[in-house]
Amino acid sequence: MELRELIAVMTDVADSLQLPIDLAEALDVITHSAADSVPGVDHVSISITARNHRIQTLAPTDPVAVCADELQYELREGPCYEAAYGQPVVQVDDLASDLRWPSYGAKAACLFGLGSQLAFQFEAAPHARGALNLYFDRPYAIDSETRQFGMMFARLIALALGWARQGETMTQALETRTTIGQAVGILMERYRLDNDRAFSFLVRLSQSTNVKLHDVAAGIITDTVNHAS
Repeated sequence: MELRELIAVMTDVADSLQLPIDLAEALDVITHSAADSVPGVDHVSISITARNHRIQTLAPTDPVAVCADELQYELREGPCYEAAYGQPVVQVDDLASDLRWPSYGAKAACLFGLGSQLAFQFEAAPHARGALNLYFDRPYAIDSETRQFGMMFARLIALALGWARQGETMTQALETRTTIGQAVGILMERYRLDNDRAFSFLVRLSQSTNVKLHDVAAGIITDTVNHAS
């Protein structure tokens, strides 16, 4: 990536971090900017931990990132899980053959077509901790530039969480994730779409109407409820 392009990406991210901060929107800008600018990356998400040790996904760029995250939560193994709960940086060059996570790696490669993965831990006061998850469809897709860019975006996530009010805004971000998931499910059933196409449809609708993704999703849910009553 050229310096001019990097400056443009950082300007967009900086704009999303201006107070009063909309945490869900800021995190969404960060993950999509990472997907667009980190060399070789195909899918991005954020794993966030709570004081009750529950872990959830925020601001995924697509359903593949969500499914890969949730598989790691279920199995309690994998780069994203290790970074969120302990390791500063976890790199996997070939998921299909890595022996550190025998259950997760083979399933991630077979079910989602993932080749390699990189996760960065972040911490933000007073008690927010988690991981930035970068997924690559190709094995051995990670180099020094990828690591540098990924670390930069992980620090931006910590900054966004540090600026936001932890209680209310974190709850809103989690609610946004749930609302979008419900809307994707409705679109899948209504139009017989798979996860990827339903999510892409939602994103295109948001972009074409210039309405936030959460608001578009909420409108689909409301419309469905009204027609059912």
